[in-house]
Amino acid sequence: MTARPLSPINIVDLFAGCGGLTQGFHTFDPGAFRTVGAVEWDIAAASTYAANFAEEAGGTGHIYAGDIAGWDPKDVASSVDVILGGPPCQGFSGLGKEDPLDPRNKLWKEYVRIVLKLRPKIFVIENVDRFQKSHEYQLLQASTGERGELREYVLETKLLNAADYGVPQTRRRVIVLATHRDLIKSHPSKKPLQHPKPTHRKLDQKSNGTLFEALEGWVPSSVVFSSTPPETATTELPEQTCDLLGRTLPGTFRTTDLHIGRNPTDLSRERYKAIPVGGNRHDLPPHLSTLNWINHRKGSGDVMGRLWWDRPSVTIRTEFYKPEKGRYLHPKADRPITHLEAALLQGFPLEYKWVGSKIQIARQIGNAVPVGLAQAIAGELYRYLAAADARA
Repeated sequence: MTARPLSPINIVDLFAGCGGLTQGFHTFDPGAFRTVGAVEWDIAAASTYAANFAEEAGGTGHIYAGDIAGWDPKDVASSVDVILGGPPCQGFSGLGKEDPLDPRNKLWKEYVRIVLKLRPKIFVIENVDRFQKSHEYQLLQASTGERGELREYVLETKLLNAADYGVPQTRRRVIVLATHRDLIKSHPSKKPLQHPKPTHRKLDQKSNGTLFEALEGWVPSSVVFSSTPPETATTELPEQTCDLLGRTLPGTFRTTDLHIGRNPTDLSRERYKAIPVGGNRHDLPPHLSTLNWINHRKGSGDVMGRLWWDRPSVTIRTEFYKPEKGRYLHPKADRPITHLEAALLQGFPLEYKWVGSKIQIARQIGNAVPVGLAQAIAGELYRYLAAADARA
């Protein structure tokens, strides 16, 4: 049995988005972690975060909706044990221009500024897989050297697949775990915090000398789609507004309110019907295709793609409601997946509260860290700190 820390573990969430990381930590154990501060520049996402976590944080005053460069860590009244955060990834993502000069690439330095002010025991950075090969990551590593500004920390970095932790989605993310050297010295293992071990695996994965007996198979998307209606009754969110952080916005909505569809054209409907399970634009007959799709047979196999019932979904991105952007057709119904289904594939609970327009909420869902992946990280971190507390 894992020893329990002497008091709740105080966390600050930077680039918090709608709260995927924080929700994962609370899902692991609602009483083990306590939010004491959060920063998010997007007002709708910050309002969603506030709707779910402001009460435990001591009010909306602990949630900063603005540019992180303008946030003073002194606003956090409590000591901070853990800092979480996923600096914007658009400058690293393969979906963007991968511009090394993209100013968003430098936002990790604001993260470091806050770490140096609050000096947590552990900090966690989440980003896309290309971050690990970027110049910014090299600078982050170098900063933990003998004369670096993060020399008090030891980094452990690994590429994790959310599907390996029971998430019905194959989403790969780089997770950086940084442990303070003083904590390592006092820990029974004398080692820094490690990444959680996978609990699931792709069933047709070859052994490679590794024992798989204790691992379950990847969770298929059917766990979500078998629980949602095949048809959508509306294209609009309920008409209601809220003002949580000084801006009136649509909301709050429960996840259950998000089963909203689109108004596709007749041509789109015919295309949806023509695509088989696991199929994509290449399966369309010429009269339902486009010259561009016909002439470019080597392009993405996910465009106008249909999800599989018995496999995890592809990565849920910010425009999951547009099949022309990826493999986002329902496994059986002739329609795109809904906001509800995307949120469930990301692991958000049915009672989660959302603020914003349809597009804003879709962006929040697509940018979030899968709750199940965050939960696995939280469990490993919790056990690590609990062991250190037991020794103290």
